[in-house]
Amino acid sequence: MSRRSLISEALASVPHEPAAGAAPSGEAAGVPRTNFTNKRLEAFGEAARIVKRPTIRLKPAECSIWPGNARDYSLLDEHRLRSLIDSVLAEGGNRVPTVVRRTPNGLLPYELVTGTRRHWAISWLNANHYPDIDLIAIIEDLDDEAAFRLADIENREREDISDLERGLNYKAAVESYYGGVQLRMAERLKISKSQLSRYIALTDIPPFIVSAFHSPMDLQAKYAEKLLPLLRDPANRTKLEAAADQIASEQSFRRSGDEQPISGPEVLARLVQATVAKGRVQKAMIAATGGASIGQVEKDQQKVLTLSLSPNGLSTDEILEALRPVIEQAKIRTGRRR
Repeated sequence: MSRRSLISEALASVPHEPAAGAAPSGEAAGVPRTNFTNKRLEAFGEAARIVKRPTIRLKPAECSIWPGNARDYSLLDEHRLRSLIDSVLAEGGNRVPTVVRRTPNGLLPYELVTGTRRHWAISWLNANHYPDIDLIAIIEDLDDEAAFRLADIENREREDISDLERGLNYKAAVESYYGGVQLRMAERLKISKSQLSRYIALTDIPPFIVSAFHSPMDLQAKYAEKLLPLLRDPANRTKLEAAADQIASEQSFRRSGDEQPISGPEVLARLVQATVAKGRVQKAMIAATGGASIGQVEKDQQKVLTLSLSPNGLSTDEILEALRPVIEQAKIRTGRRR
C-alpha cells in the first residue's frame, strides 16, 4: 500500500463503479476481496501517515466548527477533557495539528474540520488565564465529502464518541454525500455495510429509551438489533416506555446519591425483560395475627414475588411477622427444586 497521507486519501477521487452484475476488479484477477479488518487497518494506517506539512497558529475564536463532524461540541466540558487540557498546558499547545479549511464567505476566516476536542481545550485555556496558547492547525482545501471522510477516520480512533453520535453523523452523511446509498458510503469509508447499518439503525431508538441509559456512551449500536423489533409492536412499545421511565428515575436517584449507575447491559436486559409475558400469576393473601388481611402476594413464572400491603396501623414488628411465613414458604419451594 502506498504511503499516502490521510489528507491525500480524503482528496482521492471516487473510484470507478463496475457495471451492474460485474465482478469487482480484485475478484476478476483472482485476488480475494479485502475483508473488513484489512479495511479498518488501512484506514487507521492512513491516519498514522499524515505527512509533515506547514502549520499555522491561530486562535480558536477564528474558527467555526464544521457541523459535519460526528462529535457533539456542546457535550464537551472541563471534566470530560481534563487530561487533554493538562496535556496542552504542559506542552504549550496541541502537539497534533488540527485541520481547518478557509471560509472566504464565512463570518470567521476558518472552519475546523478535525480536532474539536483540541479546539475546546485551548478555548477553555484562553478563557482561564492562558490567553497566549494558540491552536496549531493545517490548512487544507477539502470539499464536504472529503472533510467528512477525514473526520471519520480520525474519530474512529476516539473512544469518547458514542455510537449514537456516530449513527446520527452517518445518517446525515449518507443522504448528503452518497445519494442515500449505504453501500457506496461503506466502500468510501472502508467499513462493512453491516456495521454502517447498525450505527444508522441506532438513530431510530426513541428518546425515551435513550433516557434510560446513564449516558449515551452506554447505548451501543448492537442494542438496536434487540430493541427495534420490540418497539414495532404497540403493546411492547407501551411496556418499554413504562420500563424506561422507571429506569430513568432510578438513574437520576443514583446520580443524586453518588451511587454507581445502572450499566448499559443491565438497562438492556431490564427493557427486554419488561416485554416478556409473565404468564400465570399465583396470588395469596397476607394475614396478620388474628387472620385479618393486610395485603396480597403475587408470584409469576420467574418466581418473582410482588407484595401489596395495607398495614392498617400495624406496627413494624407485626408486619414483619405476617411476612415471615410468606418468605419462608418461597424459600422452601425454591430449595425443593435444587
